[in-house]
Amino acid sequence: MILQNVSILNYKNIGEASMSFSPKVNCFTGRNGMGKTNILDAIYFLSFCKSFSSQPDGMVIRHGEDMLLLQGHYQRRGEQEDVSCGIQRGKRKLVKRNGKEYKRLSAHIGLLPVVMVSPLDWDLVRGGSEERRRLVDQIISQSDHQYLDSLIRYTRALENRNAMLRNGVADAILFESVEASMVAAAADIYAKRRQWIADFAPIFHRYYSLISGGSETVELHYQSQLDGKSMLELLNANRQRDLAAGYTTAGVHRDDIELMLAGYPMRKLGSQGQCKTYTIALRLAQFDFLKSHSGTTPLLLLDDIFDKLDASRVANIISVVSMDSFGQIFITDTDRTYLDEMISKSGHDDYKMFVVADGVVAETTNLRQ
Repeated sequence: MILQNVSILNYKNIGEASMSFSPKVNCFTGRNGMGKTNILDAIYFLSFCKSFSSQPDGMVIRHGEDMLLLQGHYQRRGEQEDVSCGIQRGKRKLVKRNGKEYKRLSAHIGLLPVVMVSPLDWDLVRGGSEERRRLVDQIISQSDHQYLDSLIRYTRALENRNAMLRNGVADAILFESVEASMVAAAADIYAKRRQWIADFAPIFHRYYSLISGGSETVELHYQSQLDGKSMLELLNANRQRDLAAGYTTAGVHRDDIELMLAGYPMRKLGSQGQCKTYTIALRLAQFDFLKSHSGTTPLLLLDDIFDKLDASRVANIISVVSMDSFGQIFITDTDRTYLDEMISKSGHDDYKMFVVADGVVAETTNLRQ
């Protein structure tokens, strides 16, 4: 899949910008806070109908403006795909594919697969289990709409059950109706997460080894309360506890992925460089998984990925992402040196370089020698 061009109006600090892209490598350079990341985030928004940082829609509209508009023109599986997203303050989001509005935004997820590597990925290691569940759900949902539907049904039923618990509802039949939906959805979610970890872990190991030089041992462990129990058994066993707490204390919404380094939790043992290596390897494995399971080559968005890494790991990353298997790449950095090195190493004559300053984007063609 190729993003041919994009138009941005009032997205964060980008007032107005239109860019045509290389099908290979597209680089954005400039000082911190100038808007480089916001351009990648706008591209991400066109795929997921939300910001990578999970900011509310009202927060991504440029300060002082009442609306934003994003438009992207893609080449996907030999067909043209035109996608637009418009938001007005106080009104619902409007997303269109080839001029036709989506009735359900979930129907758009997976059409334009994208993987973003960001400094915010630090939360995957240091953050709570919800960050790692979000990663798993994001990966599986882009290639399996049945999984996304199960996730939506489970989340809605969970919200309903929690509201009933908070309000002291005692109607057993009403609880049974809500829980039946949770039980069916949870079984599907659990089974597909287990299959995902089995398929994903070897890919992750390969990328971590390539970046680290093969000197470190890493593992991914799926942790779920459904191991050996059904969702119905968990609900029945925790019913009194849930009533006292006012929320559902057990279920697939408490699942986690334990990130291990040399047999110990990464969050306790890993240095900054190792944590960054871990998250980059997770994202590159995500790319590989989506490419093989969706039948479409995702866009790869690399935001400031070289910071806090030693020279050998930087060189290894440049070698890995320069492979032809990664398709179209968008990359930001404050230092032109790494960008020029990556372009030179890739051997691609077809690249574009953009300079970003105070939300204004300008294309430049010179490659430093």
